[in-house]
Amino acid sequence: MSDHAYIKLVKKSTQQEMTIEELKDIFNYYQVITTKTGNQLDWGYGEAAFPYVVTDLPDSDGSWIYLKSNGTSTRYKYIVFGVGKEIIEDNDGNETSQTYIHVILPEGATHGDKGKANEFCKFLGKKLQAEVHLFNGRIMYFYKR
Repeated sequence: MSDHAYIKLVKKSTQQEMTIEELKDIFNYYQVITTKTGNQLDWGYGEAAFPYVVTDLPDSDGSWIYLKSNGTSTRYKYIVFGVGKEIIEDNDGNETSQTYIHVILPEGATHGDKGKANEFCKFLGKKLQAEVHLFNGRIMYFYKR
């Protein structure tokens, strides 16, 4: 059985829209900052913090990517990320469109993948000031309430 988490871009988020290319850019940024941290510590932190290769999901409509293990460890296999929109109803009863990032741990994902997926969800939540719905059902609010 696969697990799901969501990063929802709410009204108070730093941005209201997200594309798969922007998500790839955020992962590239994550790799850059963790590599810089590793250089400062004189340790290969960048490889440990991001043991994946960002790949487009075959046969998708351009709204899905997956992080595939770079092969340096058997602790990691893959995590799938998608970008979508949903219609929500606000407090006044008006319907609006809300963008979300869908995080999936497919069948066969490891505990290491789940740990990294939680880490990435929290990072994305902080960076985007979003609402994060974790795999265990808990909600974290990274925007000012």
